Amino acid sequence: MKRSLIFAAALLFGIGAYAKGPNNIEGKTVPHVKIRDLQNQPIDLPYLGKAPLLLFYVDPDHAGQNSDFIAYLEEHQIGGDKIQAYGIVNLKDAPLLPNGVVRSMMRSKQKKTGAAMYTDVDCSLRDAWGMGDVNNLFVIIFVNKDRKVEFFRYGDFTEKDKADFWKVVNKYK
Repeated sequence: MKRSLIFAAALLFGIGAYAKGPNNIEGKTVPHVKIRDLQNQPIDLPYLGKAPLLLFYVDPDHAGQNSDFIAYLEEHQIGGDKIQAYGIVNLKDAPLLPNGVVRSMMRSKQKKTGAAMYTDVDCSLRDAWGMGDVNNLFVIIFVNKDRKVEFFRYGDFTEKDKADFWKVVNKYK
C-alpha cells in the first residue's frame, strides 16, 4: 500500500512537471525552423528574419479561442505589406483529428479568406522556440525582423493582452 502511494505521488508529480504550461518567450531571439505547407511539403518558416511576423499558432481542438478578436483581425488586415501574417496549425496536439481532414479545412478557409496557412506536424516550432506546453491553446506571436519575439500570448485574451498587442503592432504599421 505504501509503495502504491509513493508510486501514485511520483506519477502525479511527474505529470505536474510535464504539464508545466507555456514559457514566456518575449525578448527571445528565435531560430529558423521548418514547418509544412498545406500539401505537407517541408518549408522554412516564411519571412522569418526578412519582415516583422504576426503568427497565429493554433491547436485545432481549440481554434475558437479569441474568435471575436481573430475575426476582427481577419476583417482589418494589419500592416499591409509591412507585417507578414499567417496561421500555423499545431497538428501534433490534435491526434483525434486526421491531418488530411484538417489540411482540407485549412485549404477551404484559405480560399475563402486569402490567409496564408501552414502546419506544424511534430511541434517543431513549439520546441525550437521553447514555447513549452501550448496544447489546447491559441497562441499569438509577434516576431520582429531581427527574429526577436516582441509579443507572446496564449489562451483567452484579456483586455490588457489586446492593448499590449496593439502597442507592439502599431510600432510597425
